[in-house]
Amino acid sequence: MAQISLTFPDGNRRDFAPGVTPAEVAASISTSLAKKAISATVDGAHHDLQWPINADARIAIHTMADEAQALELIRHDLAHVMARAVQELWPDVKVTIGPVIKDGWYYDFDRIEPFTPEDLGAIEKRMKEIINLRDVVRTEVWDRPRAIAHYEQKGEPFKVELIHGIPGDEPLRMYWHGHWQDLCRGPHLQHTGQLPADAFKLMSVAGAYWRGDSNRPMLQRIYGVAFKNRDELKAHLTMLEEAAKRDHRRLGKEMDLFHLQEEAPGMVFWHPNGWQVWRTLEDYMRRRQREAGYREIRTPQVVDRVLWERSGHWEAYRENMFIVEVDEEGAKEKRINALKPMNCPCHVQVYNQGLKSYRDLPLRLAEFGACHRYESSGSMHGLMRVRGFTQDDAHIFCTEAQIESECAAFIELLSSVYHDLGFESFDIKLSTRPEVRIGTDEDWDRVETALENAIKKVGRSYVIDPGEGAFYGPKLDFKLTDAIGRQWQCGTFQVDPNLPSRLGAEYIGEDGARHRPFMLHRAILGSFERFLGILIENYAGKLPFWLAPRQVVVAGIVSDADAYVHEVVAELRKAGVRAEADVRNEKINYKVREHSVGKVPVILAIGMKEVEERSVSVRRLGETRTDSESLTGIVATLAHEAKAPDLR
Repeated sequence: MAQISLTFPDGNRRDFAPGVTPAEVAASISTSLAKKAISATVDGAHHDLQWPINADARIAIHTMADEAQALELIRHDLAHVMARAVQELWPDVKVTIGPVIKDGWYYDFDRIEPFTPEDLGAIEKRMKEIINLRDVVRTEVWDRPRAIAHYEQKGEPFKVELIHGIPGDEPLRMYWHGHWQDLCRGPHLQHTGQLPADAFKLMSVAGAYWRGDSNRPMLQRIYGVAFKNRDELKAHLTMLEEAAKRDHRRLGKEMDLFHLQEEAPGMVFWHPNGWQVWRTLEDYMRRRQREAGYREIRTPQVVDRVLWERSGHWEAYRENMFIVEVDEEGAKEKRINALKPMNCPCHVQVYNQGLKSYRDLPLRLAEFGACHRYESSGSMHGLMRVRGFTQDDAHIFCTEAQIESECAAFIELLSSVYHDLGFESFDIKLSTRPEVRIGTDEDWDRVETALENAIKKVGRSYVIDPGEGAFYGPKLDFKLTDAIGRQWQCGTFQVDPNLPSRLGAEYIGEDGARHRPFMLHRAILGSFERFLGILIENYAGKLPFWLAPRQVVVAGIVSDADAYVHEVVAELRKAGVRAEADVRNEKINYKVREHSVGKVPVILAIGMKEVEERSVSVRRLGETRTDSESLTGIVATLAHEAKAPDLR
């Protein structure tokens, strides 16, 4: 019988009989590896130790030391163990699907009675018992009729529907965790005892429609998190506790920044305090972009569907667009318009006004553009995901030769802005050509190389995400890290030769001929709403002094000091500080407490001693001590702190 050749990560090759399993390969290397092995990667695909290999391949054996593969298996197996525990506790419950998600998994169940917090505790206890049984995990391959008959006999209609919905007619994998069985692609661990019994936790229960269809049955979704060990779980739970304390929705209420209500789902009502933060941030971004050579424009929010059809968004994005029908005078039919979901087609219209020369490029057009996109009600979350939002959007029209320098300049600008806003750390991901794309390989080679060279030019590290670029060009995504280690994808830089071509953008080159410009889509903050939510949570509401909506409260201790309180407020305002007086007939400790909850950075307390000395008693947010300073001194100090970083 002909042998197959397996190539290992170190380049060594060994021959095996066809049908050899990764478990057998591991055993052939060493007894130790056979005991530690949990899975394999075969020709780039994650492979169960039980699956046969029938052709030459590259192979890597994984152990619990390989974090990515280990966590995928741990979380996937725990989803099965949880479903087994649920059906052992409540045999009438029907199971559906249970995928791995970020930090854990979920599983959807059909049960008449709602799960309670006490139920979650009982499920966790039973899961740990199953883990301790060290039941073998095994897999079989069944043809579809056999699998359907099996689930029909068991009374599992959701599994039957899933099988009918799987394209093709290939056989299916069936997995057993002990006596409990599930339809699954795998891979899985080799026995339940490989799971860490003290490194997972069931978090919550939520409703979820079957197949995401509101016309289908409402199921109960149990979420869990899992890690490799107890310390990692504890760190994650601590982070979640800290994140709850920083929740921008709670802080937004305490600081009187904004609210949302049912009559305008996904739209934000900004209060004076919140709008002050917005305007301060917008003014800062406007100055930074102007200094970087951007010219600000404003484009319509409602645009005829004709433009969206020409740009390709009507076909690809129609279901996410808000439609406006207009009865035009004299027209036989209503005119169909849409609220713009993005700004780019409108920016091309501005570019197209007047013939451009190569000497006009690069042309950088920026807009704080108001956009609207339909998001399902279940996906919306405070400021983080809304239906109406404003982007710090800009588009650079340039030649291919200018892409590298424009990209490098953008990364430098983004880095400086993030630094000013308190984010020192961010990662860059370069998404390269997908399988389905326009343009030649030579075109993609040049543009991808330009982006890589730009990143290297500014001395930044990056990771490549193969095949995840847009069909028209590669892109960079920028993920910043906040104060508690969470990552947020905000900035983006995308190369697009497609939209200018679709919308007829041209320039006259040095050769006198017409050429198509490249369009560079770029954003630093992304959605203002989302970025403000990130800022609020990053600082736990204690915004930097220059961004804080209420910078100073001057609080009187006795009524005889009221006149001086108002004088101090006037001096601070004259110096550009947002200051207000608090001369209510309340004790000073009450005032300090109230304004601290509202996250006012500085409280100046004034009694008769301060009146006589023309001084103030200074208390900063988060500090217990107070300092005495002269009026002229504190005005100068706070006036400097009130300036945005780019103006100091």
